[in-house]
Amino acid sequence: MDPWVWWLIAAVGLGIPLVLTAMPEFGMVAVGAVAGAITDALGGGVVLQVIVFCAVSVALVAVVRPMAVRSRQQQPGLRSGVEALKGRQAVVLERVDDSGGGRIKLAGEIWSARSLDPDQAYEPGQQVDVVEIDGATAVVM
Repeated sequence: MDPWVWWLIAAVGLGIPLVLTAMPEFGMVAVGAVAGAITDALGGGVVLQVIVFCAVSVALVAVVRPMAVRSRQQQPGLRSGVEALKGRQAVVLERVDDSGGGRIKLAGEIWSARSLDPDQAYEPGQQVDVVEIDGATAVVM
């Protein structure tokens, strides 16, 4: 049997644990085995095939794996619930001060609101920014 067939068998053999364990490193080494098969098909010797296999496998693990780890550690970009309301603008409907008796229109809904700064008050019609949501009260500035 030609060596390139053995390389493809190795690639398939490495693909099985990739599917079963979801470890991408097996896939990267499998790609290295395919590179070894291509090297044999192009007429490269056994030593060159092994060098290409090792170089491609190590390069993929060294380059792709850190990018995958960084991608997994990032926070999702989609915020929902009250987290999605933080940072949005609202319109004051009733005077808002630090007492919490004011009302704002936020995302199409009417919310009770209080001012973040105790010395600041906002009059009806003003635009305010939502800093946080405290229970059912929006804290604005």
